[in-house]
Amino acid sequence: MMNRQRIVITGASGQLGSELKDLLSGEPLWDCVFLGRQQLPLEQTEAIEGLLSGYAPDIIIHAGAYTAVDKAEEEADLADKVNHLACAEIARYCRHHQVKLIAISTDYVFDGLSEEPLNEEAPTRPINRYGITKLEGEKAIQKICPDAIIIRTSWVYSSYGRNFVKTMLRLMDEREEISVVNDQVGSPTYAADLATAIRDILKAERWVPGVYHYSNEGQLSWYDFAVAIKELAGKSCVVRPISSEEFPTMAKRPKYSLLDKAKIKQTFGLEVPYWKDSLQSMLAKINSQNSK
Repeated sequence: MMNRQRIVITGASGQLGSELKDLLSGEPLWDCVFLGRQQLPLEQTEAIEGLLSGYAPDIIIHAGAYTAVDKAEEEADLADKVNHLACAEIARYCRHHQVKLIAISTDYVFDGLSEEPLNEEAPTRPINRYGITKLEGEKAIQKICPDAIIIRTSWVYSSYGRNFVKTMLRLMDEREEISVVNDQVGSPTYAADLATAIRDILKAERWVPGVYHYSNEGQLSWYDFAVAIKELAGKSCVVRPISSEEFPTMAKRPKYSLLDKAKIKQTFGLEVPYWKDSLQSMLAKINSQNSK
């Protein structure tokens, strides 16, 4: 009988980690180990190598991150430890032990000033602390472990964890009217689709290192997204468009961060679902969870 490869997944309780758990747990090819903050505290960078050695992985999917975008402006050192220095330690472990690495990054490495979909060669100029730390993490991985795959994604949501879709559903139940910015454009990513893409990459015939972009197909603003949530969920709340200037946040957001997915589709033969179809799937999953 063939030995199953061991995959260690960080960020086990996050949106992507939870979707990966649903997807990979029954896979006969792999023995999956899911590590949350208790098992792998990413801010304790000096402990990472020893902790990973205890699991002896063949593959690491690094989905753990500091994702509180506004809070990162105040907790810059902590965000840097988790998003940058921890990535360096994980990359070092992977290089020393010949372990394959897939790491998740973000559209926030861009400044949002582009007017066309961003490919992997587009210049990176993050405009907030979170984006800076994620870009530093990318650079560390590429320098230390050039055989790694880095996947940048955007606007992630899931039936798990806290995210825009679940916040909108809650607010639409609590209020008669809500306001959502209409001048930030991109595409959402259903974490279940990203998990499927990662699984397909692991099953692909070739391992092709480098940076890749992944989000669902289509282009929309946060306002458009909120309107679709309202319509598909059958809510009566009024959704009003506002500008980013009318909704100030501690961290600046990119105005435009639509990702060009051509490279990941061509390299690994992936089919990327349309954003509205994926939103419908997620809402159906929430409904089935609530009816149990």
